[in-house]
This record gives sequence, structure tokens and C-alpha cells, in this order.
Amino acid sequence: MCELLGMSANVPTDIRFSFAGLARRGGGVGPHRDGWGVAFYEGRAARAFHDPEPAASSDIARFLGAHPIRSRTVIAHIRQANRGRVALANTHPFTRELWGRIWTFAHNGQLRGVKSLPLDFYQPVGETDSERAFCWMLDQLRSRFPALPSCRELDGEILQLSTRLARLGVFNMLLSDSRSLYAFCGKKLSCLTRRAPFGEATLIDDDRKVNFAEETGPDDCVTVVATGPLTSDETWTAIKPGALLVLREGRIAATLFLEPPGGQKHSRERIPTC
Repeated sequence: MCELLGMSANVPTDIRFSFAGLARRGGGVGPHRDGWGVAFYEGRAARAFHDPEPAASSDIARFLGAHPIRSRTVIAHIRQANRGRVALANTHPFTRELWGRIWTFAHNGQLRGVKSLPLDFYQPVGETDSERAFCWMLDQLRSRFPALPSCRELDGEILQLSTRLARLGVFNMLLSDSRSLYAFCGKKLSCLTRRAPFGEATLIDDDRKVNFAEETGPDDCVTVVATGPLTSDETWTAIKPGALLVLREGRIAATLFLEPPGGQKHSRERIPTC
């Protein structure tokens, strides 16, 4: 199984600390040695790096560790191949354009029967069930909304599509259109929000510690989503399976999940919307 890392922040933020912990699991202390990737949003566009080499020993990963790229929204992934060979085309996160925005997607899990889902406009470049699921989701969104919908409309539709894909197997997902970061928990995801008063944090898988009080401003707010906790001295919250977290400006703007037989249940905070 692969591992995911996502970040939403209200100011451009350096993710090197969390990424270092994830990268150690990519062929160092973990088995996820079959490639990695990370995308940093800047406005509607995203700067992406991919490498089919293990993250723990990748020269590109070391480069990113030495050169901070500050972003409000980041999606990263380390791969343990189960469908599709080890190749650049099969490394997450995958990107496509829709409504004049770059969409970015990363997935953890296996989806049985995903190839039976019809594709129209978007087609996979690689061989993974993950990329095919991404293409299917964007096809559905493109068909449902000819133009960019409101955040609330989009949130609900992504919940519906994610829930449908989760019925095919394990579907832990990170998705962004630059405005929002979506995190759907099919089986295992955890999250953590850092805000004032900031304290120290120590990585579980790397001999590294940071005092966020020295690195942040008093109004900064950052939410991190990961497959499993990355630090040993912070309180991570397990996301309920079946829930879609919607992150904007570093905060959880909404927690959405479906109730049988298809009713939609919402929990929203009053924060700036897009």
C-alpha cells in the first residue's frame, strides 16, 4: 500500500519537515520504494516533481530537502507498486486541467473493476488503477458542470464520486483544484492542525525536530493529512472511514459523509469560502 501526505495552509508554507518524514518511509524505514512525487500549488498552477526511484535515496528528494518551496497546498505520495510497473508514468500525484485549473490527485489502495468505468475526455498515461479513477472522476465532473461550480456544489459531487469509488476497494485519496484540498478516507488517514500557540514536533521516522514557534507567525494555520502520523509528540486525529474532509486556508472547512440510503450529512465551519 502507498502513503499519502497533504497540506493546506493560509500562508505559503515550507513542507520540508513533514516531507522528510514521508520520504524516510519511501525505501528507508518503510517498503514504499517504487517511486514518489510531490506537487506544490502556486495559484491555479502546480509545480510537480516525480521520480520512480525510492524517495529515501532520491537525488531529487534531497534537492527538495535543501531548497524550500513554499506553498499553500501540497500533495505528496510514496508508492508501493501493486498494479502497474515501476515507472515514471505510474508515479503519483497525477495532474490534469479542468476549468482552467490544474487538478492534482494521489491515491492509496486497490480498486477492483475500475477499468469497467467508462472514460471519455481524460485518458490514463500509465497503467495504475489510481490514474484511471482520477480520469473517471474528472470526466464525471466535466460532464456534470460545464463551467466551474461553486465550492459547495463541487464538495458534494466529489463526495458522491469518492463514495462510489470506495465501493470498489480501498480508496484513500487526496485531490486539489488549487482552491480546496480534498481528503477522502476509505480505510486509513489521519490529520493534524497546527495553529498558535505553536510548539515543538519530532518526526517518528527521522532524527529531526522543529520548533514551529520559531518558524511561523501568530496567525498561521496549517492542516496536514497523512496515511499515518508523522510526528511522535503531536495529537493526530484519525479520519472516520467514509468521510471527505474539505480543507481551505489551512482549516477544515467541511467534513462530509453519506448516510444510507444516500442522504448527505454535512459539518461545516464558518471560514472564508472560495
